[in-house]
Amino acid sequence: MARRPSRKSLRFGIPIEYITSDLSPIVRQTWLQTLQRLLKLGHTVQSVSLPRTRQALSAYYILAPAEASSNLAKYDGVRYGQGPPAQSISAPHEQLFAQTRQHGLGAEVRRRILLGAYSLSADAIDNYFMQAQRIRRLLVNDFDSVFALRNTMKTTESSETTRDVEDEDSKVDVLICPTSPTLPLTLDEVKKQTPLDAYAGDVFTVPASLAGLPAISVPVRPNDCTDLPEGVTSVGMQLITQYGDDEACLAHAATLENVL
Repeated sequence: MARRPSRKSLRFGIPIEYITSDLSPIVRQTWLQTLQRLLKLGHTVQSVSLPRTRQALSAYYILAPAEASSNLAKYDGVRYGQGPPAQSISAPHEQLFAQTRQHGLGAEVRRRILLGAYSLSADAIDNYFMQAQRIRRLLVNDFDSVFALRNTMKTTESSETTRDVEDEDSKVDVLICPTSPTLPLTLDEVKKQTPLDAYAGDVFTVPASLAGLPAISVPVRPNDCTDLPEGVTSVGMQLITQYGDDEACLAHAATLENVL
């Protein structure tokens, strides 16, 4: 059974793969200020490595559309979903389904269904879907290697064998990193985004989602920052904890919010 380390101070981990060249200067400054405040409060801050982070975004946008495509396949407007247009009632089944799904689903949903249907096709499933599943498993192992708390979904025997040869002092209780590499977008900026730009903005949140870990974003106000865009008052700082450690994730977020 997983046991939480009995320490008053927390060990915060900084994933070095999240320190990227496209990180906004204000986001980077706020991240650093947050870490400095945690150090002053007696907590420990140390760097950790999650090597598969670089492949996580690509894997996520193969797996998520595939799951969406599979789950939404039943919404054909006949058995589930919005009914077909009146003029297409007598159309052949294939034409009826196509018209119904175009009529009842938005552009992004249709885009993901098409992407997912392709990655699950016989010609692509081995090169895309199966490879993405392998990356997901490797990413879970990356997270397990940095957390002090054991992953309760894994067998005790395999977990203990791995831990015997590792230094427990190098483990962390919680990971802290920006929620997004950029500042919050205005509504006008969101409307002008391309789908690829929108997907790239998820680069810091996708790894935890892909691994099934609890994560939360805490708004942090930058100190001594006079060049914030109009309407932007805070930068999101993301906290990530081990699988099943949701309660601790919420507690750490409340602590961070109170001190900052």
